[in-house]
Amino acid sequence: MTLTGEQVITASGSYSARDASGVTMSAQLTPEQVLALAPDAASAKNGRGLAAIAKWSALGRHERAVWGECQGSGKVPYRTQIDLSEPAFRCSCPSRKFPCKHGLALFLLLAKQPNEFVTQDPPEWVAEWLATRSRRAEKQADKQTKQSEQASDPVAQAKRAAARQRKVSAGVQELRLWLEDRMRQGLATVPQESYLVWDAIAARMVDAQAPGFARQLRECAGIVHTGAGSHERLLERLSKLYLITEGFQRLETLPANVQADLRNQIGWTVSQDEVLSGQLQVDLWLVAGQRTEVEERLRVRRTWLLGLGSGKAALLLDFAHGQQPFEHSFLSGSCLEAELAFYPSAYPLRALIKTRQEAVLLSQHPPGLVHIAEAIAAYSVAFSGCPWIEQFPLLLQAVVPMRDGDRWLVQDARGIGLPLADRLEPRQAWQLRALSGGHPLTLFGEWDGTQLLPLSVWTEEGFYGLG
Repeated sequence: MTLTGEQVITASGSYSARDASGVTMSAQLTPEQVLALAPDAASAKNGRGLAAIAKWSALGRHERAVWGECQGSGKVPYRTQIDLSEPAFRCSCPSRKFPCKHGLALFLLLAKQPNEFVTQDPPEWVAEWLATRSRRAEKQADKQTKQSEQASDPVAQAKRAAARQRKVSAGVQELRLWLEDRMRQGLATVPQESYLVWDAIAARMVDAQAPGFARQLRECAGIVHTGAGSHERLLERLSKLYLITEGFQRLETLPANVQADLRNQIGWTVSQDEVLSGQLQVDLWLVAGQRTEVEERLRVRRTWLLGLGSGKAALLLDFAHGQQPFEHSFLSGSCLEAELAFYPSAYPLRALIKTRQEAVLLSQHPPGLVHIAEAIAAYSVAFSGCPWIEQFPLLLQAVVPMRDGDRWLVQDARGIGLPLADRLEPRQAWQLRALSGGHPLTLFGEWDGTQLLPLSVWTEEGFYGLG
């Protein structure tokens, strides 16, 4: 399915677009989708408080943007505008959050009271911003094209690769010896050992230009104190690390995609230019779910896309330090026509967007796997090809969330259940139960091989984000 590019905000406040067959796709923008864009709980709360018509003036809209003026503490009202094609936000307030409370409030007003926005040509301050964004997008596209066309100096590239290969090889050998010593000592005393034991070997892996090893070793230090079963979980993680070192010693004998997976585990990054120069997958992609996690001061956001034509899943990773905004913005539950390039892997999941069109909302539930057994079978196929998968996307239809003693799970019509992740907050679990009301719903989440972390659901009322 491909879009013709026709995209408007209808009088009812919903997105509408036509696909190549002329079928109209439309759905109501919900407050839940808007609040999922909030950078934190405080911004969401303040945005809800400002989402009142009495606080706004000069509300307007165009096929691409909406705007308005919100009276703050000063004499001059804050000018707030939203580019609906991404969406992207801009506000004249001094907040360093993206979107700020005014941007969220304006978007909430559009979702709840779209008739309050007057359809008109954008004022100069909005038109200038939109034009600047268009020019920036064109320059970025031209830059990517030129970078793809310009081949790197093969001699210098080979020298850099050889130098890193030597460093990584030395680091792999050191890690192998450390793991073997660790196993000879046993794991019984690990909980009494200092964190410095793990930090020291992790630091050595950073020096060896193997940051992937460093990350996994620091995660091992956290596993030690996770309660019952921690020794088994730690042994599993250390075994995987040793398996990576075994594979690296035989790297040249392995298929290219398997080599790519091993290098990725070590932390051997592939340049974006190299990825974008590969084969592209064009589709209408559903933004199925998002989750943001904080690692020290680094925020990491995972965005999952599902190709409605190809059935392929794609993982987009975005990084931001402190309160800096993410480079891209995605409205969960929406669709975008885009060209994606996938990182090399035996089971490609991570991808980059090369080009994208305007976002539209999906008017129906996305197709998913009806039975949990089918979902686990799909995961088994992926895991057999790439045993390093940490999160696997599952889209399940007709499952019911329920509580079994102290545990939460989802169950299908056959009575087969999947346990929900321990890190799912109690309020999210009860929200999931309330949205279901004891009835089946469509659920998207991340499966790690033992637990499912729900990120979003579709009910008869619409889409709800949980991530």
